[in-house]
Amino acid sequence: MEHRKHPLTSPVPGTERQIDSFHYGPADAERHLYIQGALHADELPGMLVAWTLKQRLAELEAQGQLACRVTLVPVANPVGLDQQLMDTPLGRYDFESLTNFNRRYANVADEIADGLDAALNDDIAHNRDVIRDRFEAALDAALGKTGPTTTLESMRLTLQRLACRADFVLDLHCDFDAVEHLYTTPAAWPVFEPLARYFGAKANMLATDSGGQSFDECFTLVWERLQQTFGDRFPLDYGCQSVTLELRGQRDVDHDLAAHDAQAIIDWLRHLGLVAGEAPPLPGLPYPATELAAMDFLHAPIGGLLVFHATPGMTVEAGQLIAEIIDPISDRVEPVRAPQAGMFYARSQRRMATAGMIVADIAGHRSHRSGYLLAP
Repeated sequence: MEHRKHPLTSPVPGTERQIDSFHYGPADAERHLYIQGALHADELPGMLVAWTLKQRLAELEAQGQLACRVTLVPVANPVGLDQQLMDTPLGRYDFESLTNFNRRYANVADEIADGLDAALNDDIAHNRDVIRDRFEAALDAALGKTGPTTTLESMRLTLQRLACRADFVLDLHCDFDAVEHLYTTPAAWPVFEPLARYFGAKANMLATDSGGQSFDECFTLVWERLQQTFGDRFPLDYGCQSVTLELRGQRDVDHDLAAHDAQAIIDWLRHLGLVAGEAPPLPGLPYPATELAAMDFLHAPIGGLLVFHATPGMTVEAGQLIAEIIDPISDRVEPVRAPQAGMFYARSQRRMATAGMIVADIAGHRSHRSGYLLAP
């Protein structure tokens, strides 16, 4: 195992931070896996899963069972981890810029594509390496000799730089109060469906571009763009396939759950032949994959007490009562109902709703949204 430290741009003297990465397996392995936890710094189940994986990966490496290179970043967001207000962690948005920590990652597709056709040939492996070299160089150029001007930009580029050569990127998140679910692309779903089965994902939502330039999509969208531009002339594959694993809810920081999730990842790696040994038989898929465009955010029509009538993990029918919003002064009671049949997979932890607030998420089957598909 190799432990590396990556300093971040400091906003003021005396406030230095860094990203710590841990590297396992043969340095010259053909395949590379990148895993990070807690990019939203108030989503800690991923940090515990990453810590659990540290122990397991060290064992597998010592036993000579790793057939891939693994880069692991347990604490992907030291900036957000330090954001506390009145004893409450607030790690979803950057205090300085008010932006979501999982949005607006650098889009370097133009830099990679510029003059790329002159470097490509009929060898798909050669083309993959050329693109990865250009991806790495573009991020190095963005980091620059003097470094980014803000800590947030520095952190984003550092994480991208660590992951840009990976075949597979796993971004470990969680929701507020939820069951296991994941987000990936239609092109990557065949690769990640076995992981969804081992993990036990109750909802699996697919989109090529969700509109937010999130961490997982800052890799896949580059390869998608290059395939569209050059794929009719040169053989190109998806050199990076990524998934966001949602490890239930924020309160699910639990050793048994973390052990299950870490084992699911290792079983998936065995299934791919990247860890020695026979993979367990694939479990059934708890719920079929659906398009992210078919997912619904359920909003509170008024402000008031939020009382749920359903729990995450339930399949619901169109019109089914999910929650009520109660105004205790006027006695007004407003129902929140499922707009379509689907999997009720996540809900708010708050119990006092503000008007317009997202209170629940349902993975449906009727695609009806377009453009920006993510929560704020």
